[in-house]
Amino acid sequence: MRTLGKVLCAVVMSAGVLAVSGGPASAAIVCNAAGDCWHARETYQYRPEFGVVVHPDNWRWAQAEHYRWREHEGRGYWDGDHWRGF
Repeated sequence: MRTLGKVLCAVVMSAGVLAVSGGPASAAIVCNAAGDCWHARETYQYRPEFGVVVHPDNWRWAQAEHYRWREHEGRGYWDGDHWRGF
């Protein structure tokens, strides 16, 4: 009987970990007109005046296009050399 209780406890704890971790996070690649690109780990609503384009996570630029990765933590966008958080 004690073994059954331990197994049941392990199952409940595993389910709790899965519920907290959730499924795969949605992500996107965001680029500005200057060619700076970064990964957005959440879905954000970027205002048109931010001047960014949101691509699916599997997007890749073409060989003749000039982009560069500029990752940054948190919500926001690159505006020249400045990260503008929102």
